[in-house]
Amino acid sequence: MKISDVRHILDTIGEMFPDADCELNHSNAFELTIAVLLSAQCTDATVNKVTADLFRKYKTPLDYVSVPLEELEQDIRRIGLYRNKAKHIQNLCAILIEQYGGEVPRAHDQLVTLPGVGRKTANVVVSNAFGVPAIAVDTHVERVSKRLGLAGWKDSVLEVEKKLMKAVPKEEWTLTHHRLIFFGRYHCKAQNPQCQVCPLLDVCREGKKRMKTPRVRQAKS
Repeated sequence: MKISDVRHILDTIGEMFPDADCELNHSNAFELTIAVLLSAQCTDATVNKVTADLFRKYKTPLDYVSVPLEELEQDIRRIGLYRNKAKHIQNLCAILIEQYGGEVPRAHDQLVTLPGVGRKTANVVVSNAFGVPAIAVDTHVERVSKRLGLAGWKDSVLEVEKKLMKAVPKEEWTLTHHRLIFFGRYHCKAQNPQCQVCPLLDVCREGKKRMKTPRVRQAKS
């Protein structure tokens, strides 16, 4: 894709969502790590409802490992896969205590070794908590990137991330991550995207296909 086309996409999405930011409520790197871990296959809105009580009860890694696993499971039972996530949280907290003095490590390669923390979670933490430029590819970012032609249809999540890092100026990585999420969450939805009013329809291969299909059907009828 041409640099001018990428710039057009970034500027347009920026105009649509100038205040895009992390929607997971947190007050420090540790809370953000827990929140992102919980958000896997779950909406941010649900996570925020759960963490509103969770973060009042648990302040430090020691708090999480000091309760029975069953109690933590009950505290997050509204979250999908809550049993596995409760195990990950306690194991993660134990490692933070044993190896990092109870603090979340700042290095990406250390973060990804923690239970329940994959590349996406690590990217979110380093960029939002520590100010390190990064592009975390979640389902929204992946979907939007492929629809707009910023990545290939068959690209893996890692390939999408690498292509975005190459196409987007480094100083805009974190902001672009948030804006792509907002664009995918509130406009270019998985089902019923708002193609008919989309300012990026001219560069969107998915949108052009979707807008053409009804006309073809109408012509046949």
